[in-house]
Amino acid sequence: MVFLFSSRLKTLRQSMNLAQEQLACLLGVDRSTISSYESNMRQPSLDTLWRIADVFGVSTDYLLGRTNHMPDHIFDLEEDDIAQLWKMAFLISEKNRRIHQFEQRREGVS
Repeated sequence: MVFLFSSRLKTLRQSMNLAQEQLACLLGVDRSTISSYESNMRQPSLDTLWRIADVFGVSTDYLLGRTNHMPDHIFDLEEDDIAQLWKMAFLISEKNRRIHQFEQRREGVS
């Protein structure tokens, strides 16, 4: 069943017209991590699996192949909604990056 994860992730990502780099940004991982998930070379941590499910609005059971049920409303977003989500995702990602940099500098001072 876990083998369905790689294909379902790729299908969901492509159906939302997301590049691997864009999904990686939303999840806070490297693009190569997404590539390794999609090529079934690596499996996500439980925390990352939950974040992936949240990004796509599906259950972890769906991602892992335990069910074929996917919400009907998942791709019913208007272009403006998608643009706003991308803007918010970018701002959150940028804020997290800055916090991480600040924490690294502070640890270097200590």
